[in-house]
Amino acid sequence: MSAKEFRIAAIPADGVGREVVAAGRAVLEAIAADGTGFSFAWEEFPWGSDYYAEHGVMMAEDGLETLKDFDAIYFGAVGWPTVPDHVSLWGLRLKICQGFDQWANIRPVQFLPGIESPLRKADDTHLDWVVVRENSEGEYAGFGGRAFAAREDKGEVAVQSALFTEVGCERIIRYAFELARTRPRKKVSSVTKSNAQQYGMVLWDQVFQRVAAEYPDVATESVLVDAMSAKFVLQPESLSVVVASNLFADILSDLGSALAGSLGLAPSANLNPERRFPSMFEPVHGSAPDIAGQGVCNPIGAFGSAAMMLDHLGLPGEAEGLRKAIEAATAQGVRTRDVGGGATTREVTEAVIANLPAR
Repeated sequence: MSAKEFRIAAIPADGVGREVVAAGRAVLEAIAADGTGFSFAWEEFPWGSDYYAEHGVMMAEDGLETLKDFDAIYFGAVGWPTVPDHVSLWGLRLKICQGFDQWANIRPVQFLPGIESPLRKADDTHLDWVVVRENSEGEYAGFGGRAFAAREDKGEVAVQSALFTEVGCERIIRYAFELARTRPRKKVSSVTKSNAQQYGMVLWDQVFQRVAAEYPDVATESVLVDAMSAKFVLQPESLSVVVASNLFADILSDLGSALAGSLGLAPSANLNPERRFPSMFEPVHGSAPDIAGQGVCNPIGAFGSAAMMLDHLGLPGEAEGLRKAIEAATAQGVRTRDVGGGATTREVTEAVIANLPAR
């Protein structure tokens, strides 16, 4: 039987994205080389801020057409001081997410052994939850504009509109319930600010109540975003699956990762669950221009994202083996400086590879 070959598009993009994608590829190649019966065919694309400096766009005009036949996309980070952040984000990452309808952004919050958390509860309480982020509309729909720039006396006006559709709300909420059914604690926490945002988020609340009725085996709660921010800190043991709009889940997942020890630890998946288009896997952290090129960035988030990609490709055993290798490496004290260690990116990569399960 011939080996299965997965076509993966690598987009390192900017800053430390280049380093963590290279590290993640090394780990994935080590897994594939261990008699697994599959292989990766990589194609790397030079898109990002350097590409913008040369071409005036963040990615090739036919980039989506080029990417659409890949099995998955492995992404680094976007952003650099020479390009305005809204240009770099909308020109590359969001262009891919929206162009491929990657409507489910999954961000696990994982507390790893050997990593000190600022939460005292983490010392003696098992903490493990997942933030499910609506990734296609909401506050990041891109609706709005600026006008009246020629007015005198600060007369310019900017309008930014959040967009909530019943279809968009229902599919992400239903995804959260299906995910909750696979977890030890079957609970979904919905997050809105519907007391102040009385149209879009009231629609979300109503859809949540309707969908929840179809899952009587799953516990539920609806929490305002400010109260949920406090719950992340004060009652994190009560969480399992947290579902929220594009903006709120973005912020809450970063808070969760900081509570786990560092944004450098956090993986994510941008999924098109229907598989009409390739899904994209990326660490949550940004491009970190202050440490880019120094070989000290934390690759753990990229490794966790690679594990999520393995799951998506139908390789759950390999994904679990990679997660265990990550835990073993951090438990051994191999940590980059953002989590209190002195290891380089390469040393963490080598430690994870060394801890991969033998076949």
